[in-house]
Amino acid sequence: MTINIKNMVCPRCITAVRAILVSMGFTVEKITLGEAVITDSLSKEQLIVLASHLQAEGFELLDDPRSCLVEQIKTGVLQWVRMNSPRPKLADYISDTVHRDYSSLSKLFSQVKGMTIEHFAILHRVEYAKELLSYSQHSVSEIAYTLGYSSPAYMTSQFKQQTGMSPKEFREMKTKNRLHLDEI
Repeated sequence: MTINIKNMVCPRCITAVRAILVSMGFTVEKITLGEAVITDSLSKEQLIVLASHLQAEGFELLDDPRSCLVEQIKTGVLQWVRMNSPRPKLADYISDTVHRDYSSLSKLFSQVKGMTIEHFAILHRVEYAKELLSYSQHSVSEIAYTLGYSSPAYMTSQFKQQTGMSPKEFREMKTKNRLHLDEI
């Protein structure tokens, strides 16, 4: 049985969800961002208890097909942003990952989230840039190319548009203002 879960945005989330499922006695086949596959079938009562345990840890059980698709898109964007290899076009990657036509995915995402997939990707790229600026010694140029920007100037422009400051100004700040990925 496949269970779709909202707010799974990192490896620690996967570990937390696995712990919940195992503590409830379920056999976990596979867990990825946004999805868990278990060998067991769940009764209505078990689903309610599982939803309660997930909610206590900041997750949400998804049963609406539209919400599941939006979560798959969000997961795809996160994977695309953090790719180490050369990135394909975002639209191609999302379409291939979710196995749906990009234009319909884009329309659905905009209706549900109130922003385009591209804007969502920009927000995540900027958050990843903040992380790299905070915790690495890489230059702005190296970070720009790591994030798949065509130039450091383009990254700086998007970064400044989203944060109001340049990457250099952000790096020099004493207190770094970063968002939780599930808040984007």
